[in-house]
Amino acid sequence: MRPFKLLLLVFALALSGCGDSEQAVQAVKTQPAQPAADKARIALVMKTLTNPFFIEMEKGARRAEKELGIKLIVKTAAQETSFEQQVTIVDDLIHSGSVDAIVIAPADAYHLVPSVKNALASKIPVVNIDARLDRKQLAEAGIEGLPFISVDNEQGGYLSAKTLLEGVREPAKAAILEGIRSAENAEARKRGALRAFAESPAVSIVASETANWKIDEGYDVTKAIFAKHPDITLIFAANDMMALGAIKYLADAGKSKVRVAGFDALAEARSLIGQGVLQATIDQQAAEQGYQGVLYAMRLIRGETLPAETLLSVKLVSAATSNQ
Repeated sequence: MRPFKLLLLVFALALSGCGDSEQAVQAVKTQPAQPAADKARIALVMKTLTNPFFIEMEKGARRAEKELGIKLIVKTAAQETSFEQQVTIVDDLIHSGSVDAIVIAPADAYHLVPSVKNALASKIPVVNIDARLDRKQLAEAGIEGLPFISVDNEQGGYLSAKTLLEGVREPAKAAILEGIRSAENAEARKRGALRAFAESPAVSIVASETANWKIDEGYDVTKAIFAKHPDITLIFAANDMMALGAIKYLADAGKSKVRVAGFDALAEARSLIGQGVLQATIDQQAAEQGYQGVLYAMRLIRGETLPAETLLSVKLVSAATSNQ
């Protein structure tokens, strides 16, 4: 497992924020950006910058800022579980009247729905990216057709977990590290993993616990799971941060035969795939989501009608796809 090298990788990730042959599940033709006639102010509100995924998302949004000639305002909460802080950020943007549109990557499916309603009532267009706001609550709030940009998270979870089953013939025990349970993308990835595991009669799922997208919780939850089920050999983590936490625990515990798969295609995860430590991850095009979110916001400012849902392709990243 190269524990020393892995330790450096994990701590480097914790202290710093974050091919061509990869498998695409669903492709979408992106809209070319057009220069804006008048400068606009667009806010990008994300969960946090402690996860490298959102650093990549901001990079894509900055690319759109440059191409469109707009002013991008980036706001984030302290942690991915800082639901109320994210609400406060959005409400402050609305009340200040300082932005012409808001792009939101919500921490969960529910907390921001009232804020979105207030934004729309204030004639501030909103684009939902990454994790979908709850459709039932949106409908109850009288919100229809809110543009949503993301990927097929269930399919991505399925593809990632499926790599763990290669060569499994004897009975094997599996665990799932879930994301925030009130987040739609977390539940979708879990559904995909469950579907993959169900296809193998040799695999039984003995634990499924949330680690809230976090590297430290990934470590602690994995440790607790193995205390109850020491013979687990397969772990699907719904994001790479939790996968890295799990891998750190496995290295510390000397468990070198446990196979782990993640989701997000962070640079550290790609490196561990090359070392044979991580089996797979999923590239959900974080930068493209940020880019398209800002582009869609500009189009709403111009009065254009947009599709209610735009899905970018997910790409499986594994040793097999890297060698194709």
